[in-house]
Amino acid sequence: MPAKEFIVAIELGSSKITGVAGRKNLDGSISVLAVAKEDSTACIRKGVIYNIDKTGACLTNIVNKLKAALKMEIAHVYVGVGGQSIRSVKNVILKDLPEETTITQKMVNELMDTNRNMKYPEQEILDAATQEYKVGTVFQLDPVGIQSTHLEGNFLNILWRQAFYRKLNQCFDNAGIAIGELYLAPLALADSILTEAEKRGGCVLVDLGADTTTVSVYYKNILRHLAVIPIGGNNITKDIASLQIEEADAERMKLKYASAYTDNAEIDDTLSYPIDISRSIESRRFIEIVEARMQEIIENAWYQVPSEYYDKLLGGIILTGGGSNMVNIEKAFRNHTHVDKIRTAKFVTQTINASSPDMLPHDGTMNTLLGLLAKGDLNCAGEELDPNGNLFGGSKPTTGGNTAERHPRSASELEPGVIQTAAEKEEAQRIAEEEAQRKAEQEARLQEEEEQRKREEEEERRKNNLWNRMVRGVKDFINKMTAEESD
Repeated sequence: MPAKEFIVAIELGSSKITGVAGRKNLDGSISVLAVAKEDSTACIRKGVIYNIDKTGACLTNIVNKLKAALKMEIAHVYVGVGGQSIRSVKNVILKDLPEETTITQKMVNELMDTNRNMKYPEQEILDAATQEYKVGTVFQLDPVGIQSTHLEGNFLNILWRQAFYRKLNQCFDNAGIAIGELYLAPLALADSILTEAEKRGGCVLVDLGADTTTVSVYYKNILRHLAVIPIGGNNITKDIASLQIEEADAERMKLKYASAYTDNAEIDDTLSYPIDISRSIESRRFIEIVEARMQEIIENAWYQVPSEYYDKLLGGIILTGGGSNMVNIEKAFRNHTHVDKIRTAKFVTQTINASSPDMLPHDGTMNTLLGLLAKGDLNCAGEELDPNGNLFGGSKPTTGGNTAERHPRSASELEPGVIQTAAEKEEAQRIAEEEAQRKAEQEARLQEEEEQRKREEEEERRKNNLWNRMVRGVKDFINKMTAEESD
């Protein structure tokens, strides 16, 4: 019997696009019902779409595979946003208040809206993480109810190129797949693999992907920094392939022989690794190639950590992603960062059930996708498919827009990590334009009323002046007549 309720999440990675359908159970666990994958190397680079048509075709194939497995239409999907050009920028909004003003939630919301309306050249604000508020000279996480003459909001804005955002929405539009929600993928990942103690005590989450490495810094349960470095595991493969080796063979050798760190005393100079039947490569040369690139990745990741948090990482460094499976990866990070507390997150903290272990490998590659699945709260099930097996007939289509049925929300109404969809942005812009027009009309009306009042006052003054002149003229005439009679 087809499942009537399920969540569908899609992750657009540099090596593959993956879709998963799962059902949330009453005990809080998630049962995975179907998984579908498509190779994305021909359409996505560094986590960014560069071929819209091929990406749309991959998305269509993913959804069709899931529909065939579920025997149900898919009304909408949850999508993770990540990849190159995502970066965080600190911003401060100031507000001076009259003396003895009690700060209200409305004032705080106005500060948040002002920050959200910041404009960055060719950049889109995906999310804004509140750092703290400065009330007078004291920093507060919640300033509501405090009296002050000065309120300062400190925010961390997550930016992405507007062109990438438009391409993402266009791909789903072209594929006729409705977006139920857009999530910032690194935040969904962090919520699924980091513990509260790690976030509170301070930690660095490093997601080692195929084309990119994503670094997230947390302290006191707040995201403090986010950056995506455009190098990953594929760079190691290409370095090996530079020895005139096919990339497929280079990838195979990397997975089989590569180590993130090898002690010099353990290197056997007489050992060689076979490339094919007739060729081989000395182990020392292979190790040097791998370690050189791995060192570059680690140093760039560590460089992203703001220096003020170096001594505030009680939670240590948490590694995840496909690259975290490399031998001695923790030792390599420990050597370069001098942080002793390092762990590798092979799987999410939620309880996930699957009919087959092959569906959910515990190697860090599914963590982001499962994090997106856990975030979903709207039923993605449409109508049942045609019992004759025709995916496109016999049932009313439920996809075909870029946004699911949901009341458009303003930026201040969004949960952390949730991104406004294209329709919500359009609705927010429409509301803003209507509000601006309403204010302009109100200001014009007030100005007209003021000008009318001034005209009336001027007319009254003119009349009063005329009356006064008449009165003075009468008085002067009377005085003159009286003076003549006296003479």
